[in-house]
Amino acid sequence: MTTASIVQRVWNYCHTLRDDGVSYGDYLEQLTYLLFLKMADEYSKPPYNRKINIPMNLNWKSLLNKSGAELEVHYVKILTDLGKEKGMIGEIFFKSKNEIQDPAKLYKLIQMINDEKWIVLGADVKGDIYEGLLEKNAEDTKSGAGQYFTPRALIKAMVECIKPEPNKTIADPACGTGGFFLASYDFISDEKNYHLDKAQKEFLKFKTFSGWEIVPDAARLCLMNLYLHNIGDLNSKPPIERADSLLAAPSEKFDYVLTNPPFGKKSSITITNEDGTQSREVLTYERQDFWTTTSNKQLNFIQHVSSMLKVDGKAAVVVPDNVLFEGGAGETVRKRLLDTTDLHTILRLPTGIFYAQGVKANVIFFDNKPAAKTPWTKEVWIYDFRTNIHFTLKTQQMKYDDLKDFIACYNPKNRFKRKESERFKKFTYGEIITRDKTNLDIFWLKDESLGDLDNLPDPDVLAIEIVENIEAGLASFKEIVEGLNGKG
Repeated sequence: MTTASIVQRVWNYCHTLRDDGVSYGDYLEQLTYLLFLKMADEYSKPPYNRKINIPMNLNWKSLLNKSGAELEVHYVKILTDLGKEKGMIGEIFFKSKNEIQDPAKLYKLIQMINDEKWIVLGADVKGDIYEGLLEKNAEDTKSGAGQYFTPRALIKAMVECIKPEPNKTIADPACGTGGFFLASYDFISDEKNYHLDKAQKEFLKFKTFSGWEIVPDAARLCLMNLYLHNIGDLNSKPPIERADSLLAAPSEKFDYVLTNPPFGKKSSITITNEDGTQSREVLTYERQDFWTTTSNKQLNFIQHVSSMLKVDGKAAVVVPDNVLFEGGAGETVRKRLLDTTDLHTILRLPTGIFYAQGVKANVIFFDNKPAAKTPWTKEVWIYDFRTNIHFTLKTQQMKYDDLKDFIACYNPKNRFKRKESERFKKFTYGEIITRDKTNLDIFWLKDESLGDLDNLPDPDVLAIEIVENIEAGLASFKEIVEGLNGKG
């Protein structure tokens, strides 16, 4: 069976379950559980003969001779009991539950998965199937899954600019479904970039990546995504911690940090602890290593990322516009970032590229530096990829090719040899520090749609932009109201 036909089978059954009210997210979780059990079973057989720490009465074979109510009861037992195991198995099945209420459809899904030998499929094939499901899940805006999914074209461009090297560590303190790890893995393992020896391949598989994800479902999907892409294995320590990374100073430093932290100043997430109790996510963090105390989540993440880096470590972080211009704590963070790191590049992103609506964002690139008496940032290069650029998720998606000019301007081979262009301008530390509130929200291109009816975007693009602006305004207003009411 071809790759395309396997993908189509998976998709078609997803649609069948959708008709029964099973969301993409629920389908994806059930697929995660069953695929994991099936591949564990395949690994336990020749030629692999791996020791799989799954009890006989809870393994894949135990599902195959059951149907109807008996199958449903046994499946629930598997999910519950494996969630208590240690290592990768326990993390994958943590708080798992059956969302397929029709035992006949559960039976059919099991048979569909059993018909294939998933281990013989290449990591790219298995990964493509799962990544496609993750993106489809992100499109389901009602579920809110989009906030855990960063456009893969953007991630690939960020990784190519950072140019991660073998035998170095990569972290993401808000890893979502693991997009930055997968792109970094692909970049390092690509023979056009590096020729890895056996030790380097081992390091890449088991020691390169460290991630944190506060939402259990997203952490589960991330672990499975990494596993399908050949990162880690059944018996290794999971590369992902299901935790709030902001709670404490990092216990180790990393060579690279690439991340897209969750947007929104206030927390709206309810965290369920392992003992079943519920609590609100922390808003203010008592971190002595932070430059300032604030309930602005993005400002806290920037401070945290800075604290995670080794000396000369490199970071690329997606941040909303308010991080570039907000006063108070925002100004403090920007000044300290300019002083203690080399904040060398800002990419102004266009609207219409994120599944979370109303987002206006940027990517900031900075290198950590040792303590010094003078500011490390000498100049900031800004690439305006927003003015007069229009994308939509449905009709005109941003592609990797759209970011090639930025990558060329960034000049990953030697970023100290850059040239200004219409969209790429250099601003000195002296120019920036004299701006009101050390404002980094700098733009210079004329918006051609302003005052010129002939240059207006297509009506569908215009309508989406209007909706995004309204939603962004409502989100900001909601945060203000919650703050006045003393809510999180």
